[in-house]
Amino acid sequence: MDAAGRPLVLALAGVACISSSAVVMRLAGTSASITAVGRCLFALPVLGGLVAVERRRGGAPLPPRSRWLARLSGLFLASDLIVWSHSIAAIGAGLGTVVPSLQVLVVSVLGWALLGERPRRSLLLASPVMLGGLVLVGGLTGAHAYGAHPAAGVAEGIAVAGLYAIYIFTLRQATAGRDEAGRAPSPVAALYEATLGATAGSVVLGLVLRDFTLRDVHVGPALGWLVLLALTSQVLGWLLITMSMPKLPAWMIGALLLTQPAGSIALGYLILSERPSLSQLAGVALMLAGVLVVVTGRAPQHEDEAPGAGRVQREVVVEVAVPGDGGEPAG
Repeated sequence: MDAAGRPLVLALAGVACISSSAVVMRLAGTSASITAVGRCLFALPVLGGLVAVERRRGGAPLPPRSRWLARLSGLFLASDLIVWSHSIAAIGAGLGTVVPSLQVLVVSVLGWALLGERPRRSLLLASPVMLGGLVLVGGLTGAHAYGAHPAAGVAEGIAVAGLYAIYIFTLRQATAGRDEAGRAPSPVAALYEATLGATAGSVVLGLVLRDFTLRDVHVGPALGWLVLLALTSQVLGWLLITMSMPKLPAWMIGALLLTQPAGSIALGYLILSERPSLSQLAGVALMLAGVLVVVTGRAPQHEDEAPGAGRVQREVVVEVAVPGDGGEPAG
């Protein structure tokens, strides 16, 4: 395989890993808080080892500001994972992965409001399409809908989208800037600190919600599923995607990540016997089409007039993250 095709294969392998996260969460059968703790706790030794290797090779430590921003982002990730578990229980692993795709809207709004990054024009065109798909997925048209509580599952999925967007936004700020030597903060170190924060946050939220119980966790299937969830989703999946990102166009990364919800629906169908209705599948198609329009659309262009210089065009690019898993939530 040539060097040009290797990043694409890495990205696809990463997406395949995170596509299984919602299904593995259902198979574990543990409470929402235990699932979140397990996913993060079992990932920490691997991520810590990678950070140690990076430091021995001369990598710079995270600045204090970046470290605490990453840990703060982990608190939002903990909330995201717990609410996502409830959404999956209400509407299924496949559909529960599609709804948080709305985070693409929230990230764009946050970037616009806090950083002055104007969203793409395609976002305005895609938003009504995505919201229409959301209505169909939630069974709000009166048609038969899959899921124990489809409307509640969609509401929780919207909350997941917001929490995941704040996680992505905060983690992005943790990796922004450079130190005095011109080195950017390490993404691996930032992911480790965020996972550390998510582990602590999941424990605290579990105790507050009285959902933190070990009665269903023992050396057996549940523990094995949680270890698999941590290694495939929190570590391997997003490391593969991160490695491929610098070598692929941003629009291609966004488009590839759209295969995650599709993969989750397929796995839910094959492994969990989930059968969404035709109207819900139509809603899935509308939502994914809307996200595809957003991630492949052209970024807005601004014209600035500099004194004594000609007209200069400046393109402002909004970094859009499409849900995954934990790294995703949703993912």
